[in-house]
Amino acid sequence: MKKVLILVLSIIMVASLALLTACSTPAPQPSAPASAPAVESSAAAAPSESAQPSEAPAKKYKIATVVKLVGIGWFDRMEEGLKKFAADTGHETFMQGPPKADAALQVQIIEDLIAQKVDAICVVPFSPEAVEPVLKKAREKGIVVIGHEADNLVNVDFDIEAFDNKAYGAELMKILGDKMGGEGKYATTVGAVTAKSQNQWEEGGVEYQEANFKNMQLVERKIETYDEQKKAEEIMTELLKKYPDLKGFQGATSQDAPGAAAAVEKAGLIGKVHVVGTSLVSIAGKYLESGALDAIAFWDPADAGYAMNKLATMILDGKKDQIKEGLDLGVPGYEKLIYNSGITENKEKYLYGAAWKIVTKENMGDYNF
Repeated sequence: MKKVLILVLSIIMVASLALLTACSTPAPQPSAPASAPAVESSAAAAPSESAQPSEAPAKKYKIATVVKLVGIGWFDRMEEGLKKFAADTGHETFMQGPPKADAALQVQIIEDLIAQKVDAICVVPFSPEAVEPVLKKAREKGIVVIGHEADNLVNVDFDIEAFDNKAYGAELMKILGDKMGGEGKYATTVGAVTAKSQNQWEEGGVEYQEANFKNMQLVERKIETYDEQKKAEEIMTELLKKYPDLKGFQGATSQDAPGAAAAVEKAGLIGKVHVVGTSLVSIAGKYLESGALDAIAFWDPADAGYAMNKLATMILDGKKDQIKEGLDLGVPGYEKLIYNSGITENKEKYLYGAAWKIVTKENMGDYNF
């Protein structure tokens, strides 16, 4: 009986000890679900002071500039302006264009950009009439459209020109007329009869000639070169054969005057046949140096590209009401915009600056593009 009592007491003591141990050990906690986010320290979770500007950062826009064709010096220079704009503003800017001056190819590029849902399209059209439907489509999709070298575009928010186009053409004709001594035969070229600004330059030159150099004779005009220097050279070679007494030439595209000058140089007619036109020193410099080309005129395509993108950004930022006569874009030649006096309807959409430059052999060293 005594042994049984001792055994019972031993069992009670062991059970009591086990109970005490269980009560003193904390119960295991369930693990966090796999989807629960990791906990960050307050230092890691809080944004840095530099990431908390006083104002919300501006939206970054995607702006495309569509040019007549790529691979020529004029639009290579324009692309430099676009890159500078991107570096200055942080917006995404880029340039596209067909490999040759072709309206249908340019339209397809714009169609593709609409599908990409870019914020803005800046366009230098080969044919303003050809791009009107696709630009209308772009605007209906909420895309901002800025035109250049085409002040007859309708489906744009704004068109910006570097200057009064007819006055620019007249300035070139003053030089040509003086070089020709105010008399003799001359011819003119344009990239295409659909290229609005180029035709205005040509018309401004011819009008000035008719009013001021009455003894000059225009034998052929607005011959199309399609922005090809080789084509311009071929045209001038034929003109020199057809008109042995030809004394002058005024070209519109950046390739026309250098092409004509090359023909004059090869024919040994430097000083006898005079050539002027739009171009850049990087394209035409060697002909200025040789004397085959008397003078070129231009505006900086880089500044024009920058100005177009600046207008597009202002509209996207809700500042469209600030775009009006007298606006300073902060771009050389575009410090005081002017309404285009030749426009009778919605003229507030058509603005120009005062950006032309006249360059001869004497001052060509001032320009490195």
